Amino acid sequence: MPDNRLINELPLDDQRSLNPAFASLKRQFHGTFDDESIEHFLVDSFERLAASSRNPTFLSVFAERFARERMQAMMRVDATSPTKPGVLFLCVHNAGRSQMAAGWLRSLAGDRVDVFTGGSEPGEQLNPVVVDAMAEVGIDIGQEFPKPWTDEVVKAVDVVIAMGCGDVCPIYPGKSYVDWELDDPEGMTIDQVRRVRDEIKSRVEVLVDEIESR
Repeated sequence: MPDNRLINELPLDDQRSLNPAFASLKRQFHGTFDDESIEHFLVDSFERLAASSRNPTFLSVFAERFARERMQAMMRVDATSPTKPGVLFLCVHNAGRSQMAAGWLRSLAGDRVDVFTGGSEPGEQLNPVVVDAMAEVGIDIGQEFPKPWTDEVVKAVDVVIAMGCGDVCPIYPGKSYVDWELDDPEGMTIDQVRRVRDEIKSRVEVLVDEIESR
């Protein structure tokens, strides 16, 4: 459970931006989470993202999405038998490699897999060259945003794929851990990012085959 912070303890402008998000989440998760838990997830998500985000205009929108993802992960944890596998892609900034991998997996596997991403030190924004490179192959990741990994997400998945997050990557028993050694796209030209993009695609294709053969 996130820290017990409430919306009314935040600055007034933040309260105004988060109240609509809180109302939306309450409608979606009514009967699954109580209002207090929803509020705590939302505020905790907001504060985690505020620590690194360069998009204050969209911070409340991202916080709502992050909180929704975390609560959906909790539902997977609480489920006796999740209906589909879950995969978490981890890298340092959650701004390049992990986002490309998630984009490929969503494209290749559709809704047959629950896909999550996270970073050990989330960046300020997605790498725009990475966004452009993925758009070239018809995959739009421009609406994604860097975020930290959280306990409930790690607990919810079956496979954790790490891409350079080192010793800080979370280790939980019962998970399948895979290390993908990939160059960090930060500072790369578009041609260099394309090579990383295509290598990630090849790895994700193998991953899909492995998941579907289980």
